[in-house]
Formats: sequence, structure tokens, C-alpha cells
Amino acid sequence: MSKLLREPPHRHDTASSTAVVLVNLGTPEAPTAPALKRYLRQFLSDPRVVEIPKPIWWLILNGIILNIRPKKSAAKYASVWMKEGSPLRVHTERQSKMLAGHLGERSHHLTVTLAMRYGSPSIQDVLSKLKAGGATRILLVPMYPQYSSSTTATVVDEAAKWLLKMRNQPEIRYIRNFHDDPGYIAALEKSVRKHWQANGQLGTNDKLIISFHGLPKRSLDLGDPYFCECQKTGRLLAERLNLSTEQYRVSFQSRFGKAEWLQPYTAPMLTQLGKEGTPRIDIICPGFAADCLETLEEIAMEGKDDFIAAGGKEYHYIPALNEDEAWIKALADLVELHLGGWPTKLSADPHALESTASHAIKLGAHS
Repeated sequence: MSKLLREPPHRHDTASSTAVVLVNLGTPEAPTAPALKRYLRQFLSDPRVVEIPKPIWWLILNGIILNIRPKKSAAKYASVWMKEGSPLRVHTERQSKMLAGHLGERSHHLTVTLAMRYGSPSIQDVLSKLKAGGATRILLVPMYPQYSSSTTATVVDEAAKWLLKMRNQPEIRYIRNFHDDPGYIAALEKSVRKHWQANGQLGTNDKLIISFHGLPKRSLDLGDPYFCECQKTGRLLAERLNLSTEQYRVSFQSRFGKAEWLQPYTAPMLTQLGKEGTPRIDIICPGFAADCLETLEEIAMEGKDDFIAAGGKEYHYIPALNEDEAWIKALADLVELHLGGWPTKLSADPHALESTASHAIKLGAHS
């Protein structure tokens, strides 16, 4: 029996269309323990996220983590939850709407929407909806500037699983990374300079910390380019800001478990800088195109507590790019580049479609 899903009847009077999908990590539906348990089970069951033998990890995940972590994580989510919902989803929805506006102003006729790798709206549900609406060309935009097997690659995996079920497949492209894209780097520079205009320039002994999400060091040893792409983003940003090597540091946050992760670790670095008498820290997380729990709670709140408790005086978290106009323009430029060759500036001709349908019906088609 075929595993392919049933296709709707083909219609000759319907124009094919193009869609752009911004894909982010995901979020629980609510800041509650049950919602967190569902979300974490899906997220931490992805073999690209946790590369531990499945039987061993299943016992750890279901026997320990899912019985302890959801309640703690729910309290953290509640501390950053917005009126409209999860910060990550709210910002990604706003970005998709702004991107649609920018592309529309450039005469592109297409749909822009969003999906989440874990949680809702799922990649497969979004792709199915777009296909049902006539999309035959879909550009996936994983919102991870730096490529990693555990981020961008798992988005592609999920899209591929969906394609395996399709008899009539749409054309799909994806953006692999944009860690050194000039528009992205310029938007980061602008956000830092805007922060400095409001809070003053860094002093001689102050530091800018450029912190990225951490991964097990084993990922680097096995050939994942993430570490190198993070380092390049940090270097390019520092160069645009005219910072010396003493004025900034690149670090990695969110270490989990006992294994060695990419170093230096952000939290111990903040504590050490506080103990050394560093007066002020400004910290930015370029790996996040939208603010989320990790940036708003771990970095903005916990990081500040660590630094101040160790003797630091002043600590500033520089928000993610979110709905920054320079960033949305850069994103539109990036998307436009990857749309190359697709007829997104041609609007459907209803008379031509009607004629095509008429000819098809004469030849035996149903519609």
C-alpha cells in the first residue's frame, strides 16, 4: 500500500505560486509545566540535538529530565512571556509580516509565513497548507545565521520527511547560513551603536561580550562548522565596531550536562570579569535573530546577576535584531538573492489560466 498522501485533483485554472517560510527553533504553547513537557520531549528527542545512543538517552530523558525540567523551565518562560505569547513566536510573526511588506514593495508576488521546528506551527503542517494553496516553489529560511547540524540541518530533515510523503512535490530551496552576510553584520553593528548612543561608549576597561549558543565540543571535532562561523561573525562585528582584541570576547552559553562544550563558557567568563574588576559589560547574542527565553532570561537576567554578584558594576544586554528595520531590509535582500530565477514578479493572468483550463478540459481533464 502506498505511503504517499492523496493529492487533490489537479486544476488547470489555478496559478502556481511562491512562498517564503521563516523557520525558528520553536516554543511551548504556554508557560506551563505540561506545555513544556510536550515541547521538551519533541525537542530533546531529535537525534541531531542530542547525539547519545537512543536507548540510553530515552531512559535519561523520560526518567529524569522530563520529570524535573518542565516545572523549572515553565517558571522561566513565565518571567519573559509577552501579552501576545512566547517572545520567539511573537517576534518571528512580526518579522514575517515586515518581510512580506518589503518584498511586496519590490514587486514580488508571494506568500511569507512562519514555522517552528518544534511545537506549532510545525514545518510539515505549514508546508501542507502552502501546497494546498497552490505553492509550487517554497524557500525555507532557517533563522540561524550560523549553520549547525542541530539547527539548520534538522529543519531540512523535517522538510525532507514531508517531501517523502508527497506524490506531486513542490520545488524547495533553503538558505544554509548567513553568518558573514554584509547586511546582517551591518544590522548588528547598527544595533550596538544605537545601544552605545543611549548608554554611552565602552570605557577603556569595559568589554563587549559576543555570546552564542553552545554546542558539545564533539560537534566541532566531527566536522560541524558552527564554531568557526560564530568566530567569524564575532570578528566581523568587532571590526565594524573598530574594537581591539582586548575590547571584546566571543563566548558560548547554555552548557548542558557534564561533557565538554565549545569554550570559553559565557557564565564563568562573566563571573571572572566581575572578579577582575571589569566595570561594565555589554553583551549581544548574534546567533538569535529574535529574542527568546535563552537571551531574555539566561543572558539578560542570570548573566547580569552573575556579573554583579562577582563585583561588576554595570551590565547591559543588547536585544536581538527582532523587528529592526535595517535587519528586515537585510533579510529581504538575502531572501531576494535566494529567490533568483523564480518568477515571483509575474502576476497571474486570469484569461490565460481560463484558456489553459478550457484546452485541458477539451483534452479530457476534469478541471
